[in-house]
Amino acid sequence: MVANKQVIFTKIPKTYPVAGEHMKINESSIDLDAELPKGNFILKTLEISVDPYMRGRMRDESVKSYAPAFPMNKPMSGDTMSVVIKSNNPDYKVGDLVYGRTGQGIFEEYVQVTAEYAKSAYVVRNDAKSNGLPLSHYVGVLAMPGMTAYYGLHEIGKPKKGDTLYVSAASGAVGQLVGQFGKAAGCYVVGSAGSDEKVEYLKSIGFDDAFNYKKGDYEELLRKHCPNGIDVYFEGVGGKMLDAVLAVANTFARIVACGMISQYNLEKPEPLYNSMYIISKRIKLDGFIIMDHMDYEQKFLDNVTPMLVSGQVKYREDIVKGIENVPEALIGVLRGENFGKRVVHVADL
Repeated sequence: MVANKQVIFTKIPKTYPVAGEHMKINESSIDLDAELPKGNFILKTLEISVDPYMRGRMRDESVKSYAPAFPMNKPMSGDTMSVVIKSNNPDYKVGDLVYGRTGQGIFEEYVQVTAEYAKSAYVVRNDAKSNGLPLSHYVGVLAMPGMTAYYGLHEIGKPKKGDTLYVSAASGAVGQLVGQFGKAAGCYVVGSAGSDEKVEYLKSIGFDDAFNYKKGDYEELLRKHCPNGIDVYFEGVGGKMLDAVLAVANTFARIVACGMISQYNLEKPEPLYNSMYIISKRIKLDGFIIMDHMDYEQKFLDNVTPMLVSGQVKYREDIVKGIENVPEALIGVLRGENFGKRVVHVADL
């Protein structure tokens, strides 16, 4: 028997979750020598992604949403990268690198997977062995966050050369990519983040301008840094920031809404006061969930992987070590403490 730590969802939070109360580490075990049923295989988990959308999964299972609720007192799940260490399934060979899809990769050190579950949850990604990219990229820039940025900007934002693109939460998993993709499309790109260090990072990766949203009134800051108004807004914050954007947005602006992190841990959501501008300025505001567009995945991978390999696109990660630190790592993301895409490194290959 081998020790097998699991990250367990144990209680529904009302505001910010607390490690040890809403999420706990369970010291389990697994027999790696036991015979596997036909079609089953065992994964050793290498990387785990923690993302803001996971807060919405911390709810009663009777409440329906775009992502299923975490089952109570069961292992949590999300994007993972793993390696097959034992197999009775010809499609998943020992040594294969395997991506656990968004919301489906199980958060434990070793995972025994059935053939049926594998069909929808796990994908072999052996290109990671030869392209030189970190395995952590496969749960971030080459997974849900990256595809959210690429699809949302190009298919919903539809940027035109010369447009002003504003990105909130711009130093995070999605925002840093939106800005770089926007520059490649010929936009004037402005981002906001929560520290001066993050602002300098945004400028270093090609943003034309950036500001610390904690240093002034949102609308005044936007008017200063977006003097020609906003044509495309990539929305990750919501609340007062969205309200300010509506005031500064140009006629026929496009708002691409993939998240509203400022609202996730409030008992009562903040109101919007400038919603009339949606009509008077003919603003297009589209919310989307990338899991609805998985037919776009191959196009995204084909286009973005070479950009990463060549260095055209840069991606900052915030690595936390140890599966036992998953709860604290996720809470840090919800509080905006991460600098880049936060990934938990569980084990070396």
